[in-house]
Amino acid sequence: MDKAKAIAVGFSCVDVYEELNRFYPTGNGINWAIHLSRLGVSASAVTVVGTDQYGRAMKEKLAAEGIDISHLHQRDGDTCKMIMALNGNDRVHLKQIEGVMAYFSLTNEDMEFIGRHDYIHLDLFCKVLDKLPEFKQMGLKVVMDFSTYFDNPAYNADDYFKYVDYAFFSYKAHDAYIEDKIKAALSMGTKAVVATLGENGSVAWDGKDLYICPAYPVNEIVNTVGAGDAYIAGFTYGVINGYDIQMCMETGARLSAEVISKFEPY
Repeated sequence: MDKAKAIAVGFSCVDVYEELNRFYPTGNGINWAIHLSRLGVSASAVTVVGTDQYGRAMKEKLAAEGIDISHLHQRDGDTCKMIMALNGNDRVHLKQIEGVMAYFSLTNEDMEFIGRHDYIHLDLFCKVLDKLPEFKQMGLKVVMDFSTYFDNPAYNADDYFKYVDYAFFSYKAHDAYIEDKIKAALSMGTKAVVATLGENGSVAWDGKDLYICPAYPVNEIVNTVGAGDAYIAGFTYGVINGYDIQMCMETGARLSAEVISKFEPY
């Protein structure tokens, strides 16, 4: 097979720290794509931004990171923004201004472009979950971030597992509850399910074995936002390169540790 190609589709935003007069382009899939591009994987992004300074910044950042933005749409209006605040090392989401993201949808040309890739990143807020059956029919490997919403009935996570190859949950600790949840998700059709556990590492299930990986130590925690996205990117990089599950987890943990030691999520 030719060199693997990865694509992030759907939600993107700019995190704005007004009290710091600072912002950065982001989004779960955007962070994932940036990490993979830095690791040498061909990466693309299909999303929408506005015509404001934040939209221009998103396009400039992704282009500078070597990401294909030929199908990144720009619409009149405001780029989606998350207004953020600092609480020590924690980032607090104050409010979301959805902007042009409210109207995001895929064109036929987008679908054709997406089909030229091998791995696709989605999350519960990507606005294209109705296309999951088509993505699977195209032969794409679906990497999906369920974050902390994997067991929230409002998000209907159970409806999507049969279309997902690699599912990622965010939880607090390794206990019987999360083991039951990752095993149940895999029984619905995924190849592997991983729960990231913050400082408690991560746990994964592939239908045969339960894998445990500790968190990598860091000298100073500067920013916890983006740690999960970095982990998923590292894990995906391992999958692309044929690593076993344990090594994929370790690669994710290392990349996550790098992220939490700096301000930006990548």
